[in-house]
Amino acid sequence: MDFEAYYEIHRVAEFIREHGYARVALQFPDDLLKDSMKVVRALRRVFNPQVKFYVMADTTYGSCCVDEVGAAHVNAQCVVHYGHACLSPTSTLPALFIFGKDQILAENCAKCLLDYVVKRSKPVLVLFGLEYAHVMPEINEFLQSGLLNSLEPLPALEISIADVSCSVMSPSGTQVNPGILASNVCSECHQEQKGQYHSIGGLSWKLLEERKMEDYLIFWIGLENQAFANAVLTFNSSEIVRYDATEDRLEFDLSSQKRILKRRYYLIEKVKDASMIGILVGTLGAAGYLQTIHLMRDLIASAGKKSYTFVMGKPNPSKLANFPECDAFVHVSCAQTALLDSKDYLAPVITPFEAMIALGRGRQWTGAYALDFRDLMKSVSSLTINEHEEARFSFFKGGYVEDLNPQDEDAACELNRDPVLALVDASNRSLLMRNDGVSPALISKTEAKSGAEYLARRSYQGLDINGTSSLPGNFLTGRSGKASGYRDEKT
Repeated sequence: MDFEAYYEIHRVAEFIREHGYARVALQFPDDLLKDSMKVVRALRRVFNPQVKFYVMADTTYGSCCVDEVGAAHVNAQCVVHYGHACLSPTSTLPALFIFGKDQILAENCAKCLLDYVVKRSKPVLVLFGLEYAHVMPEINEFLQSGLLNSLEPLPALEISIADVSCSVMSPSGTQVNPGILASNVCSECHQEQKGQYHSIGGLSWKLLEERKMEDYLIFWIGLENQAFANAVLTFNSSEIVRYDATEDRLEFDLSSQKRILKRRYYLIEKVKDASMIGILVGTLGAAGYLQTIHLMRDLIASAGKKSYTFVMGKPNPSKLANFPECDAFVHVSCAQTALLDSKDYLAPVITPFEAMIALGRGRQWTGAYALDFRDLMKSVSSLTINEHEEARFSFFKGGYVEDLNPQDEDAACELNRDPVLALVDASNRSLLMRNDGVSPALISKTEAKSGAEYLARRSYQGLDINGTSSLPGNFLTGRSGKASGYRDEKT
């Protein structure tokens, strides 16, 4: 494909010229960074030198999100985002998304779709990776011609194709050029009916009023990436099949994706026993992240646990190992980067939705899953917390556990000013047993600790800066030689 057509140079130039931007930030993922200077040169041939272009690489957070923080460093007026995108709403800057145009055999894809769905009696919903959005109208045409020109009579088919929600986004959250929310291909004509709208990963579609997502067979066109994993988790009750565009074949084995749900449930149960929880802020641009952080703080506090907030781009095991006092972490990020495989981490890392299940007393997981901030806020109203909830059963401790609310502990300390009485009261509360039809030997009471208490218990607490002597210490000669064998070591 032609270079200027792949990166849509003329469309980008029209967007800049229409809004009169003079400082434009161009954001590239690592795999497209090699073409960044070619894109800049192509745009400079269109504009005069007064329009400044700034290339943003190695973004602080996920490359799928618009890096508004990096763009603010150069006072950019807008961001042109290239490559895969999560289409999370921006907070301060307008953004134009260029998804790219990956190659795919449209006719073969439509044939595989028809051959598969004719054997099923369920309606079909076609979802796709954004890199294949450019070829969806062509696939739609092949589907229509295949239905009309079929030599054998086909059963009544209902095929809905999702559409891209937007390609231009303003900071107010409005989406420019949303397009048609769903394209319907049916072997039998039917009139437009009322329905409900759904969206995930930048795709939107409309279902008939009497339909539910469980009634549809999901046909995914694209790679087995994070966007596909989100679709499998969100619509885990639907039958899903994937068309691999690179291999030109259908993939039916989704066992690895289904196992993710079991792993997530294990992490939810593990977080219930945590005393201190860290909130990892993995985005500073996605709209709604501040409300989510405040929600997590209130949720953790109401569950009787301590919380600490960390602003951290691209978390990894080495970074989080610097905070061993945290028993678990909640990753506040966009829908396509919030899900971390924490097998290599010292502490579990969960999503805000999973935190609401783990820390909301009395809540049970029904199988529904949400990763988007907007879907998370919709479920807040159903969150009920009972401060006088009975002891819960811990699968990891093998008994019933009663969480201690730090606010109750602070109130008790106010009543007991005497240090001795305060110590006795704390001991009594930490060993408190309840017998509500459960054997007292099976009930333990967990106490929410703080980072300061954890530091006081450590054998090494850092350099001693409170020395009594003001004189400088003596210089000492260190070791010399190689690490494999210093000179003072005996071989």
